Amino acid sequence: MRHQLEFTDVVGLLRGEEEEIAKTVTEAMGEATQLLKVDLRDDVEAAGLGHRLGMAWRSNVYPQGRNSIDAAGYVWTKVPKIIDAFDRGVTIRSKEGRWLAIPTDAAGKRAPIAGAAPAFGSGPGKTARVTPGGFERRTGLKLRFIYRPGKPSLLVVDAAQRDRLGRAAPYLGRGRGAKLYGPKGMTIVVFILVPQITVRKRLKVEALAEAGADRFTALLGRRWR
Repeated sequence: MRHQLEFTDVVGLLRGEEEEIAKTVTEAMGEATQLLKVDLRDDVEAAGLGHRLGMAWRSNVYPQGRNSIDAAGYVWTKVPKIIDAFDRGVTIRSKEGRWLAIPTDAAGKRAPIAGAAPAFGSGPGKTARVTPGGFERRTGLKLRFIYRPGKPSLLVVDAAQRDRLGRAAPYLGRGRGAKLYGPKGMTIVVFILVPQITVRKRLKVEALAEAGADRFTALLGRRWR
């Protein structure tokens, strides 16, 4: 008995095998990439850096929307500078002047940038993360420097009270505030001044990435069994 195998059948067979291999590789890469992203997010939260920072990790598999023998996984973060600082451990110094100004709750989170609408104008204008200058623009309060030998120095405001969000605001001298803060308001610490901050290493990005590569090999082997 003889069987004849046409060349076109061989091509079709090989094409089918290639498509199956591409599907297997892409699925394994997709699972490995997703698991690596989860590991990196968990690493951030385990380090006490918060859920929001952990969720900044993103992932994708390329080429998108189709299977490929050359499938590649890509995991990245939307805040690379912050992640890098906690992954390597760095010392942060002020680029201008002697001090780094660390805001307290009284400073708030955001403040107008230079040239934006004034604090009591018709609109807030553009804002950025609060700085001493931005705080003064937002509130109209003047910061006062307090030097403390051997301790962090301070920037405070006088004749102030706290608003409903706990931020320092001009003292109104009436209503409930008058009972809480007396006739002249109170002095509130707005910024703590330090010469530098050392951020210790708290993440293990490289080790997790290497483990992710090993995991892909294992996942691929499991699918081919």
